[in-house]
Amino acid sequence: MPQSPDSVLKSLRNKEYAPVYFLQGDEPYYIDRIADFIEENVLSESEQGFNQMVMYGKDVDVSTILNNAKRYPMMSDRQVVIVREAQEVADLNNKGGQQQMEAYLKNPMPSTILVFCYKYKSFDGRKALGKLLDKLAVLVESKKMYDNQLPEWIALYVKNKGHHIDDKAVQMLADYIGNNLERLTNEIEKVLINFRKEDEEGKITPAVIQKYIGISKEYNVFELQKALAVKDVLKANRILRYFEANQKANPIIPVIALLFTFFSKLLLVHQAADKSERGLAAVLKINPFFAREYKVASVNYPLPRVIRNIHYLRIADQHAKGIDNTGGTDAQILKELIFKLMH
Repeated sequence: MPQSPDSVLKSLRNKEYAPVYFLQGDEPYYIDRIADFIEENVLSESEQGFNQMVMYGKDVDVSTILNNAKRYPMMSDRQVVIVREAQEVADLNNKGGQQQMEAYLKNPMPSTILVFCYKYKSFDGRKALGKLLDKLAVLVESKKMYDNQLPEWIALYVKNKGHHIDDKAVQMLADYIGNNLERLTNEIEKVLINFRKEDEEGKITPAVIQKYIGISKEYNVFELQKALAVKDVLKANRILRYFEANQKANPIIPVIALLFTFFSKLLLVHQAADKSERGLAAVLKINPFFAREYKVASVNYPLPRVIRNIHYLRIADQHAKGIDNTGGTDAQILKELIFKLMH
């Protein structure tokens, strides 16, 4: 049964090592994090020169990998062999290569830590090799995180770094960056490096996020969403003019994606049995602080209009990607979209 990334990292910190790690899945963040930990911590700096090898899938075959794994360490108790981009090992997908892997799994070199980084996909668990990986290796399934899991993950990440972050700042990071964990952690680290605890009374606030991630305080996609929610046409147009003048900082695709999420959540609001702020927060899996905005928006956008607006967002997304676009610029596409959403 696949193990969670956190449980594997905990074992590694306790110096509990296994002969074979097979790290797979469509979320590369945890695959890289586990492999990096092994590369940086299992062997001392003096041991690494002779006993640590990092290879790349497109450059090697299964035989080369296993021949290196079967070597004895030099002046060390163990050696480390890491295969980055293992999904590109050509013969890992044919019978001969899989049979070699099966034989090694049944009798691994006890002094070798062999790590496969099999990114953006998972090995077929129905095959004999897939079953053996599940049974005899440390198998990690690194899955993409759902959007509604991001706020809790962000808050815990910041807490583990010794800082506090308020709910609005958490939601801003989740909405602005999305579930690309590598980019998300890079942006959080950028904030933490620059943030001083005496700022904002020791708590990371939206003002801190705006300052260090480069989100305009007044003219950003969150403020555009708020303007749409309350049908503030004047404010929406001011934001659109700012976007047009600063297109590199406000690319159209993420804007459309955030607005699509907003109106998709409005669908859930209209279907919710309990329309109190606490009830809506539970349905939308958001902090009750933000539920008021959705409650107001649900009055301004009845269900038929929400469905219509989702249709407009899909069309705008296609046009922004060059599908059926008759020559409109990103600014023109967005301006037409916002007009249709609000009228």
